[in-house]
Amino acid sequence: MATFPEKIYELVRQIPKGSLATYGQLALLAGSPRAARIVGAAMYRAPAGLPCHRVIYSNGSLCCDQAFGGKAIQRQMLEEEGITFLPDGRANLKEHLWPGPEKAENPERLF
Repeated sequence: MATFPEKIYELVRQIPKGSLATYGQLALLAGSPRAARIVGAAMYRAPAGLPCHRVIYSNGSLCCDQAFGGKAIQRQMLEEEGITFLPDGRANLKEHLWPGPEKAENPERLF
């Protein structure tokens, strides 16, 4: 049986370019809807090559300054994938929120 961080890493691997997920969304999809902070801790320890830059706060804000070399670098990485931003600097979640693995395959299902 996979550990909670392993479940999170598998979900993050599935987020396609041009899409975003939130910490809370990943916690919900992994079966622990109130564990957004634990998702953040898992992202801090994530294996190299995982597209952690696609995981953001629920209000569209980018990660803390310690990750990715700073918010400007995370934003640049996301813009290179086609992510758009609102005038206040938050990512446009209405446009780019990943529906999750099941909903992406079966649009009628909610996650």
